[in-house]
Amino acid sequence: MAPNTFQTRTGSGGAGKDTMLTLALIGLIGGLITGISPCILPVLPVIFFSGGAESARGTGGSGRPGAGTGTGDRRSGSGSGSGSKGTRNDGAPSSTTTSPTATLPAAANSTATVTNTATSTGPVEADEPVTRVASRWRPYQVVGGLVVSFSLFTLLGSIIISLLGLPQDVLRWAALIVLLLIGLGLIFPPLQHLIERPFARFPQKQVNPERRGFGLGFALGAIYVPCAGPVLAAITVAGSTGSIGVETVVLTVSFAIGTAIPLLAFALAGRRVAERVKAFRKRQKGIRITGGILMIALAIGLVFDLPQAIQKLIPDYTAGLQDTFNNSEQVKQALDLGGLVNDQNKNLDKCSNGSEELESCGTAPDITGIDTWLNTKDGSAIDLKQLKGQVVLIDFWAYSCINCLRSIPHVASWSDTYKDAGLTVVGIHSPEYAFEKEVGNVKASMEKQGITYPVGLDNNLSTWTNYRNRYWPAHYLIDAEGTVRHIKFGEGGYQTTEKLIRELLTDANPEVKLPAATEVADQTPTNGSTTQETYLSPTKAVNFAGTDYTLGEASFDYPSNQPADTFALNGDWNLTSQGITSPNGTVRLKFTAQTVRMVLGGEGSVTVTRDGTSETFDVSGPPDSYPVFEGKTGTTGTLEVTLSGGVDAYSFTFG
Repeated sequence: MAPNTFQTRTGSGGAGKDTMLTLALIGLIGGLITGISPCILPVLPVIFFSGGAESARGTGGSGRPGAGTGTGDRRSGSGSGSGSKGTRNDGAPSSTTTSPTATLPAAANSTATVTNTATSTGPVEADEPVTRVASRWRPYQVVGGLVVSFSLFTLLGSIIISLLGLPQDVLRWAALIVLLLIGLGLIFPPLQHLIERPFARFPQKQVNPERRGFGLGFALGAIYVPCAGPVLAAITVAGSTGSIGVETVVLTVSFAIGTAIPLLAFALAGRRVAERVKAFRKRQKGIRITGGILMIALAIGLVFDLPQAIQKLIPDYTAGLQDTFNNSEQVKQALDLGGLVNDQNKNLDKCSNGSEELESCGTAPDITGIDTWLNTKDGSAIDLKQLKGQVVLIDFWAYSCINCLRSIPHVASWSDTYKDAGLTVVGIHSPEYAFEKEVGNVKASMEKQGITYPVGLDNNLSTWTNYRNRYWPAHYLIDAEGTVRHIKFGEGGYQTTEKLIRELLTDANPEVKLPAATEVADQTPTNGSTTQETYLSPTKAVNFAGTDYTLGEASFDYPSNQPADTFALNGDWNLTSQGITSPNGTVRLKFTAQTVRMVLGGEGSVTVTRDGTSETFDVSGPPDSYPVFEGKTGTTGTLEVTLSGGVDAYSFTFG
């Protein structure tokens, strides 16, 4: 099997048309979903004001064509000065216009300066300040620049930078500086003219100010960090390993176009608002200053990773779409998400993603190709063979991956809680982007996230490939004998992973006294869909908010942080293979649904409490379904159910 499906095929005339079309469609759909996700929110204000509003007609003042003042929306054709007719009303040069010397679009409180001369070879004198018409193509230029830049840097950036011997984050810093200068130029005209001065010696064709939108988009593309997913993972692996072929390019460009379509729609909406809303039409200066401020704010925010902090607080409203797309078998097959199979990793596919029970998936592959080790003694390497007798959790992550950042608090808490009980956590930092390969950047993120366990920088994705991984984050749980027992791709499932960690620690040392389970709030975004059927028996329960949920009698307390779509117990309970009973206990359920029903049996009463209001009903006879809540579609809430002695509870169902 080829390392990935994107290598150019030899001896067959390249990839088939069907394969190319499939990859193009997958890339486009994957990009579209990413383009409407919270990941693109940081760039939207810049796109709206600088890509859209600045291209609106009628934002340049009160002048009109032919008025002779030279201060209107378009160049005057009959005003004073020593030059020729200027431009037509559509902003294009007229047939008698000589080559003027022009500056970039006017900033803040000035008009764009265009110098008319008697002939194309005459002296250059700034004698007639005018405001040039904004380019109607600016939104397309900005988004087009972003597409070209993102595609180029994602595929070739890391390779080119390595060949030049430059720091891996040089492109990101260069783009941030360009963005900052453009923003300052929009606010302070003298600075803009100073920036433009070196370009004045070039022929006018080469310094067309109305194409400046492409430069802005190009800078944005270098700092554009869309959410991780299988499409972006496949592109990143191809770029990092140099396995770039026609299929890779098709997938990359189609993905970039997909992410750009929503951005273009937003830019065009910005232009429409600026044309229709009177306040925008009369405030060109304000629009430019606002655009400049937003560019500066974005640049500064990216330096301090502020967009990541904001994204962590925003629910991922595209989670459902992403899950459906990412889990599609056609997508997995087209992107070859099985990875490169070798003797070390051939049994990994025996593990199912997020299994509730321990599985046996072969000896853990080696950790290979690590550039730098952090949080180890003298930077020494971690060898899994030397960790025999320890339970090991390998966490694949990248510091700009918002999904990973929501996962890390759980991983760090497990490391702190169970390290004395025999757990070793090993982080494998597998970069999505070139700037994530810089040791200093990773160190800073680790300090910010409170990561104290060892982390290896897998800059060439060697370990990533050896584990056949394609996801950020991804967890591989290894027992004390060195066998992979559990794999979890993506966010969530933390209670299951912790439960299995505890099982393996007990298996490795039956005498170990485990501390209480961790209580870290699960920030995994939910898509608002209905909670799945919830079984209460330990033999079937998959979403119990806690650990040690086993058959027999036990006492429980509610956890301080209960995740959504889970249940928890309080009081004394008898847990059987069919259901649960209690003489005085309560069940707390967090759910999303229009209706909630509970399967109950036996003889007694049940009290349901929600928002301080309680209702009691009787239960009698064999198990049956009883309504416990009725509300609006998509209601999210919490119920407490108190059972009297003699009532058996089996499950919750939702509608």
